Amino acid sequence: MSTTVTTTTGVTTSADGTEIAYESCGSGPALVLVDGALCQRSMGPSRGLAKELAGRFTVYAYDRRGRGESGPGASPYDVAREVEDLLAVIEAAGGRAHVFGVSSGGALALQAARQGVPIERLAVYEAPFIVDGTHAPNDPRLPERLQAYVDEGRRGEAVKTFLRTVGAPGLMIALMPLMPVWRKLTGVAHTLPYDLSIVIEHEQGRPLPAGYYAHVTIDTLVLAGGKSPEYMRNAQAAIAEAVPGARLETLAGQTHMIKAKVVAPVLARFLGG
Repeated sequence: MSTTVTTTTGVTTSADGTEIAYESCGSGPALVLVDGALCQRSMGPSRGLAKELAGRFTVYAYDRRGRGESGPGASPYDVAREVEDLLAVIEAAGGRAHVFGVSSGGALALQAARQGVPIERLAVYEAPFIVDGTHAPNDPRLPERLQAYVDEGRRGEAVKTFLRTVGAPGLMIALMPLMPVWRKLTGVAHTLPYDLSIVIEHEQGRPLPAGYYAHVTIDTLVLAGGKSPEYMRNAQAAIAEAVPGARLETLAGQTHMIKAKVVAPVLARFLGG
């Protein structure tokens, strides 16, 4: 459902003192959106999803630490700090909320569920794992390599390396520096090691560890794009199998890029809006 909505903004404080900026719109049960790599409220799928879902949910979109209007982090980075950030947004939303995570944001949301964050229902879109031989493993030192580029002031090289890793076409990567979006991408290049540290363990071509998601007891929907690569679709099937009672749904014709008008109705049905 698409509608004209009013958006309000706020700031919540994570456990380590980092200020996390968020915006909310709509009415109904709380739904928190968790972006993937290089995305923030002003650039990515969240605002489009919020517009489509605001007639059924109070939708919260936030800038993950180091991005947009959120703080850079009041302590050294660890995945646990990002789980605490998500918890802080959920607390700002009333203490419990549905959660929808996209790409590495989906992996982060799954990690939060593993740690008992109060999530009502969880939906995940293509957590970028590599769990079999249908794709070469990613370099386990990739987070450190990108961090070195950032430390050397080579933010553009960090972004290009990431884009090559995720399979972006070479011509697109070559033209990116000429596009207005390039400044925004390089502006958050320092957060790429964060995203990679969340997923790299599960990008080694090995099955998920036995029992890894065994304690995720909330209703969970795992979404895959029908036109996404085989390794990505296989990974979503593996996640759905690993989470007790999770269901897998493949969206015909879709890729890793979220199309709000396609995904929003699926989310609304699952979440009961």
